[in-house]
Amino acid sequence: MFKLKNQRIAIPLVLIAGIFWSFGAYVVKLIDQPETVPWQYLFTRGIVIFTLLNIYLYLEEGIDFYKNYQKAGMSSLIGGIGLGAAMTTFIWSITNTTAAVTLLCLAAMPFITALLGFLFLKENISIGAWVSICIAAIGIVIMALGNTEKNSLHGLIFGLASAFGFSIFSVSLRWKKETPKFTTVAIAGLFCCLFSTAIILSKDLNFLSSGKNEGLFALHGTIVCLGLILYSFGSKNIPAAELTLLSLTEVIGGIFWVWLPWLGINEIPSNSTIIGGFFIFMAIFYYSLLIKNNRRFIGLN
Repeated sequence: MFKLKNQRIAIPLVLIAGIFWSFGAYVVKLIDQPETVPWQYLFTRGIVIFTLLNIYLYLEEGIDFYKNYQKAGMSSLIGGIGLGAAMTTFIWSITNTTAAVTLLCLAAMPFITALLGFLFLKENISIGAWVSICIAAIGIVIMALGNTEKNSLHGLIFGLASAFGFSIFSVSLRWKKETPKFTTVAIAGLFCCLFSTAIILSKDLNFLSSGKNEGLFALHGTIVCLGLILYSFGSKNIPAAELTLLSLTEVIGGIFWVWLPWLGINEIPSNSTIIGGFFIFMAIFYYSLLIKNNRRFIGLN
């Protein structure tokens, strides 16, 4: 497997991964009537993710890459379904509310993961971590109070559901640490593809959208994979505290791209979203300070 020879480029790699991911919300906002083609989006994106990750595994490990799937057990299945559900609810969220609300919900993921780890893996949560969770919860409540319109509230709920799905994926990796991480993500792509296929067939829909939309679907899947690969290279050499802060790149960048007028979207967050987001950012910053002395390194493979 590829290993960094120069540890100094670990942080730039993770930052670049976050920048890649930050364009995801912008790409979705460019889709023509995205609320009408969620299943076509999931179908194409799932195929792209599954295909690209398997190509990467083949290039890294040769013909024996398929043995990763033989090692996949219940944790991979649960993690893959959780991640697949997160991808599904992400498109439902971002098409019903602003990108800022969706991304800020995803920013609360570390705290949801901590709660799930506490409930299912018996991982301890310190008093400081509970304080962080409460601060983030206040931010989410403020956003909810400012997004009371039917569709916007649905977007917030789906955003939290997406964060919950990503947290299930994270907990599954902690449950069985020997599980091949990329394999679980590939399974998530396959789950999205199969699930959307079932819906498309049951509703007698077309599998493909317009050429422009299909290109954007595939681009989003490619962005996810490239970011994931870069993240895996760099994250092994970065402590958990720094990773938590670096994860803000995706959120801040995603909100910035859809706001930047000359990129064509010009989506301005509401006051409640900005205030709620501030609370979530403060929670993440405080959380990173709590784990500053935790020298556990996080890697995807």
